[in-house]
Amino acid sequence: MSLKLEYIYVLIIALLLGACTTTPTEESTLTSPPSRYPDKQKAAPIPDFQPEKVVDRDHAGAKPTEVAEKSVRQADIWKRIQHNLVLERDLSRSRVKAQVAFYASKQEFLDRMAERATPYIHYIVEELEKRNMPVDLALLPVVESAYQPFAYSRSHASGIWQFIPSTGRHYGLKQNWWYDGRRDIIASTNAALTYLQKLHGYFDGDWLLAVAAYNAGERTVERAIERNIKGGKPTDFWSLKLRRETMHYVPSLLAVAEIVAHPENYHVALKTIPNEPYFDVIDVGSQIDLGVVSELTGLSNDELHILNPGIKKWATDPDGPYHLVIPLDKSTDLQQKLAALPPSERVRWQVYHIRQGDTLGGIARLYQTEISALKQANKLNGNLIRAGHTLLIPTSYKPAGSTETARSREDTGLQYAVAQKQAGGNSLEYTIMQGDTLWNISRQFGVSIDDLCQWNGIQRNSIITPGKTLQVRMSQSAELIPAVANINHAESRHISYTVQTGDSLWLIARRFDVTVEQIQRWNSMHQRTALRPGQNLDIYIGQAPADV
Repeated sequence: MSLKLEYIYVLIIALLLGACTTTPTEESTLTSPPSRYPDKQKAAPIPDFQPEKVVDRDHAGAKPTEVAEKSVRQADIWKRIQHNLVLERDLSRSRVKAQVAFYASKQEFLDRMAERATPYIHYIVEELEKRNMPVDLALLPVVESAYQPFAYSRSHASGIWQFIPSTGRHYGLKQNWWYDGRRDIIASTNAALTYLQKLHGYFDGDWLLAVAAYNAGERTVERAIERNIKGGKPTDFWSLKLRRETMHYVPSLLAVAEIVAHPENYHVALKTIPNEPYFDVIDVGSQIDLGVVSELTGLSNDELHILNPGIKKWATDPDGPYHLVIPLDKSTDLQQKLAALPPSERVRWQVYHIRQGDTLGGIARLYQTEISALKQANKLNGNLIRAGHTLLIPTSYKPAGSTETARSREDTGLQYAVAQKQAGGNSLEYTIMQGDTLWNISRQFGVSIDDLCQWNGIQRNSIITPGKTLQVRMSQSAELIPAVANINHAESRHISYTVQTGDSLWLIARRFDVTVEQIQRWNSMHQRTALRPGQNLDIYIGQAPADV
């Protein structure tokens, strides 16, 4: 081959290779990768939604900048959110400035919030992007619940999105003895985003009004708009007169967004959360005991409940939903093991022989269950049962002495110690709470750790699990901790609250609908007094005594 011909061949090959390695276009660079959740239905985008300009008046005096419409993939989910914030946060407004100052002074709160958000926030960001909604809304659970899945408010709102029972049911969130969809991360997120989309359309594409209505209700916001129209006033959020909570609710969301956008400006740090899926959602097909799932996966009962807070008892609802949220690295293995698991090993049933004089209520109390659960399990239409017949009683798969017995969490989601006096004598049944140790329980009741171990057949190094109970024997003169079944009473009620790991005065105050200043006054605490797990606090619910 001549040198000239060879040169021509080399030139042609070089040109072909150059065509294949052209720099990608901006569109191809910013296009989101395929969804990691292909089984979920993608909602239609909102036609009139366009990213808004962010007023970014930080300490450096930066001018307003356009925010990218598509996700910029980063290693940290906070960076991903930073690059996609779209709601206008005008720092010249006093309400926004006040809330920014508040959150900027709460580094401890931000740390705990990030820890709680870690399993959930990536999923929520992905769902927002699928629906072409502002990623700013992934910060709404910070304001609503601090990403606490068991949060429960005075108005009976529950879950990270804080649905009240009626609104939850309206948006398809099932609520019964077994399950509460308001606490289910998948179901409640889908409902919350659907609700927010509806509000966005209802208020002609104004996201601030939509967020205000999420807090106060659309009719409340609509009435405020009508008043302004009659008075010849503007009808934007900042011009409306709403209840105090809502007036600060929207600025709180914008303030959190500002902190996330510029943490360095406010001398706070956001704990890194990997920008990657934390969990997979699998369909288990029928009712299953979480104790079985724990054995198959090696996950603790606490880990399963954190990912599946909608499951209120030790097993999934017999009538579904049957989806379980499982860490991504456990998903494939669990599905394979479930496929090989005999149906008889998914849930344990105890056969109860009905005796003369038995009632469904009495049997339900005996087995610490509810009449509705017994009726559901035995397909009973009424409360009539007959002596000589049998009932199937669903019971936990693991034996009562197991350290990992799957037990129900309190329906209220409140984590305070409840001890009930048993019939005859001063024997107590104490329900173990998150953060409890044998040391703090023994200290609380004025008994020794050795006595606790002897009464309960355990060792000093035994693992104690939230939801299990411990027997406590006290002297006849000992004062019992009052049982608290419902704190939403109008009259004053004194509660001795045991501080849990991760608690702060702000969280405790919000949980019991009191102020931080009241807790400090009731307990003679200085402003900088640190809380300790196991510490007892006096809390007064309802007509709180001013001078206690």
